[in-house]
Amino acid sequence: MNSVHSPSGTDNHAVVVTRLSDMQWHAVEDDREVGRGEASRRPDGRLFISIDAWHDAVFDRIADTMLADLPTPLHTVVDEADHDSRSAWERVGFAAARREWGYVVPTDPQVTGLGSTRLPAGVTIVPAGAAEEGPLRALDRVIREEVEATVGWQSMPAEVLPRPAGTTVLDPSKYAVARHRDQYVGLIRVAPLPRQPRIGLIAVRADRHRRGIARALLAHALGSLHRSGIASAWAEVNESNVAATALFESIGARRTGSALELVLR
Repeated sequence: MNSVHSPSGTDNHAVVVTRLSDMQWHAVEDDREVGRGEASRRPDGRLFISIDAWHDAVFDRIADTMLADLPTPLHTVVDEADHDSRSAWERVGFAAARREWGYVVPTDPQVTGLGSTRLPAGVTIVPAGAAEEGPLRALDRVIREEVEATVGWQSMPAEVLPRPAGTTVLDPSKYAVARHRDQYVGLIRVAPLPRQPRIGLIAVRADRHRRGIARALLAHALGSLHRSGIASAWAEVNESNVAATALFESIGARRTGSALELVLR
């Protein structure tokens, strides 16, 4: 464990910042914990950090220690409406790199207009929990390779679930799949969170774009939620993803906020 002492406490007491592990730090002042920092590496390799501290001086001390201990680039995510948090990170050298819109997505087909959506020729939807695991994982790998070869995963939603090395599909039961004849060509992942289900990913193979497959997957997923009595879902969309933004806004999704990914290079 490494400790850093600072006289800039909340009541003129020394703040001691200690690295508890590779990914955890805490700050103690006068035998009281006054702050905590954490780091986590995302599946695409990006290193994200977070700090929980009541006072600016403590935040700065934890940040100084973490930045000295960790390699750059470093990333963090803040609610764009939280000006104090954004200011704190910018004060220690972070700058905005990307914006992600948050949408509340209605599920009622009379609101979304998806009730009359017709499946593209030759396409069927395999419901969540019914997809074959091997072909699903193969499709996920193909889509990830296509994204990485074009816009890169840094353009994808910032909140990515931690995954064991080499594993890209943790829970196949959360995925519905579009199948064209005998081949999986698109997928949608919906996490059944307690307060509001989250559409974590919707993607279609590059050679099957512009055929209405993404819209059909969304119609299926939202229709299933509606029949279960769920009125809305949540989704995040990178502001640069024009196609996804147009898709969600065309079905009446309401933009309710935004998150900023900040980077220290």
